[in-house]
Amino acid sequence: MEFGEKLQELRKKKGLTQEELAEALYVSRTAVSKWESGRGYPNIDSLKEISKFFSVSIDELLSSEKLLSIAEKENKFNIKNMCDLLFGIVDLCSVVLIILPLYPDTIDDFVYSVNLLSYTQASLLNKVICWGGFVFLVALGFVKVLLTRMKVEKGNKLLMELSMLIGVIMVLFLAITRQVYAVVVAFLLLMIKGVILLRYIKSDR
Repeated sequence: MEFGEKLQELRKKKGLTQEELAEALYVSRTAVSKWESGRGYPNIDSLKEISKFFSVSIDELLSSEKLLSIAEKENKFNIKNMCDLLFGIVDLCSVVLIILPLYPDTIDDFVYSVNLLSYTQASLLNKVICWGGFVFLVALGFVKVLLTRMKVEKGNKLLMELSMLIGVIMVLFLAITRQVYAVVVAFLLLMIKGVILLRYIKSDR
């Protein structure tokens, strides 16, 4: 007997509707319907709740192979979720490229390090590119963290690819305009994102 059939049988023995069972397990009725129809399986936490609620062992509900498969899938999801969150946080850290004194500015024949807000030596075009690139990265980071917290997977890869592309462009731009300190920080953030992206891709296989 498949898991869905077992769950349906246990539910009916207790005289519960799908909605009542869903309330008892703190999940949606759609989730219960999905499980009973064989279109999906609960995660490990939900399996524990089902096991406790019906006073049966998890082994009675699922075969060891299927349980292992669910555990592996959940582990991959957790790794991807963590990568998404870290990636977004690193993009949010791009704000340091705006607020830290990383840009050389000449004042009374002395060279000072100033932040982007106080930087006056750059041309208007260079300022627009810097502000546009860094603000865009911070915005991407905010969206990434928000989507991750809301457990929305759609568009995650696209956001990562876009972030990497903007990051590479900004590193090249800072290198061309000889912003030594800023390019080091931007390159470091890009490398951290690269490591996270590789881990994400590995977990997706």
